[in-house]
Amino acid sequence: MPKRTAIVPLPYAGPSILACGAWLKNTICVTCSNEAHISPLIGDLDSVDARLMLEETVLRLCAELEVRPEIVAHDLHPDFFSTQFAQVYAVQHGLASLPVQHHHAHIAALCAEHGITEAVLGVALDGVGLGEDNMPWGGELLRVQGAAFQRVGHLAALAMPGGDRAAREPWRMAAATLFQMGRGDEIAQRFASQPGAQTVLAMLQRGLNCPSTSSMGRLFDAAAGLLGLCEVQSIEAQAAMQLQALAEQHGMLDALPDGYRIGSSGELDFAPLLAVLADAPDVGYGAALFHATLAAGLSEWVLRAAGIHHIRHVALGGGCFHNALLLQALSAKLAAQGLRVLTAQQLPPDDSAISLGQAWVAMQSYTQGI
Repeated sequence: MPKRTAIVPLPYAGPSILACGAWLKNTICVTCSNEAHISPLIGDLDSVDARLMLEETVLRLCAELEVRPEIVAHDLHPDFFSTQFAQVYAVQHGLASLPVQHHHAHIAALCAEHGITEAVLGVALDGVGLGEDNMPWGGELLRVQGAAFQRVGHLAALAMPGGDRAAREPWRMAAATLFQMGRGDEIAQRFASQPGAQTVLAMLQRGLNCPSTSSMGRLFDAAAGLLGLCEVQSIEAQAAMQLQALAEQHGMLDALPDGYRIGSSGELDFAPLLAVLADAPDVGYGAALFHATLAAGLSEWVLRAAGIHHIRHVALGGGCFHNALLLQALSAKLAAQGLRVLTAQQLPPDDSAISLGQAWVAMQSYTQGI
């Protein structure tokens, strides 16, 4: 993310929008005529300093641009500081506020950056974002046009034992996967170094504190845990980065035949792949097989939807697309089938682009009278 304000030209001029971004990797976006101005990275909003910086950044950007926002956009999640700030700001200034679903914003950011106003298919892959059903999403196939989106597919649900703690401890995602395979009796032995292994098994057996998620980030964690890699993360996405590095060291592989299933409702399930990873004799081979099969499954998933919805543009957004191996493999497969692939160019694909996406959705909501 640039250290100075980034300016993204928009396809047309509209009302001034203030978009307050996400919880992680927060940025602020203010639109002025046909330009979106995205602040430098504020960061995660779990500290007082970051929250004060958000407030100061809003005041500074609006003053520098000499604009008074007409609409305030924010995430769906009611507990985010950015959401609460946006709602209070809107009330104080007598403005309308607009909630924008997290993954819709990821894809909208790409549409704004590329000047696309027609319908696109969006593949949004990240750690987590609140869905319209109040469930944690993170592996989504969306049809996006203007201010509206439709969820046309998602990854098969995985249980997260301990909720958010499972995002920090990939062994928990692996344990949930083993339990789903009917191999729960292996959990205690496989993860003997984890004092909570028996407790996690009991949680899974009783369905206690095990919310389901469609998150691609958690699928990466499950794969890493099954391969005995990075049972506990010390930094965000550590397991995913280690998987990518091992796959790159190993070299290209063909996808696992029948390594995934696509349901009639658009659900993409990599359970067959995870079952093979659980018994993989070599970590590097397992990491390479995981990436190859992900790219194959995702590309078939998108191509099916592109045919059904008669769409030729595909946008790839979300933090998982920091993974260059996955991004390049999937982009190549889709382009080879004649689809136009939109990827992040001026901004990263992660949550630092959410504010731009929120602003673009809000601007189109206004111009379309929604």
